[in-house]
Amino acid sequence: QAQLVESGGGLVQAGGSLRLSCAASGRTFSSYVMGWFRQTPGKERSFVARMSKSGGNTYYADSVKGRFTISRDNAKNTVYLQMNSLKPEDTAVYYCAASTYSRSTYYSKNDYNMWGQGTQVIVSS
Repeated sequence: QAQLVESGGGLVQAGGSLRLSCAASGRTFSSYVMGWFRQTPGKERSFVARMSKSGGNTYYADSVKGRFTISRDNAKNTVYLQMNSLKPEDTAVYYCAASTYSRSTYYSKNDYNMWGQGTQVIVSS
């Protein structure tokens, strides 16, 4: 499996922005559907965004639509999550995920078979 390493998390004031990065090792990055999930203590890991292998198709959770943007640079083996207009409820550990599975939606954590260690995002009010 590929190694995924997230970076870019931190503390930001409500209304501010952060950009998360996820660097993947290996030689088959362009073969992965990439996604972002987030998790808070005591809650299930939930879907945030995903991007197709080529980067031509994206999908977002309703809670982040219009504020977050997922992108990928296959030449750099990296996927990004630009987070704007951050709210306190966005506070979570954010996880990068990759999938080699054949799926139609990639909205569930079970649709992914590779995960990073997570990066903490804290949005203060």
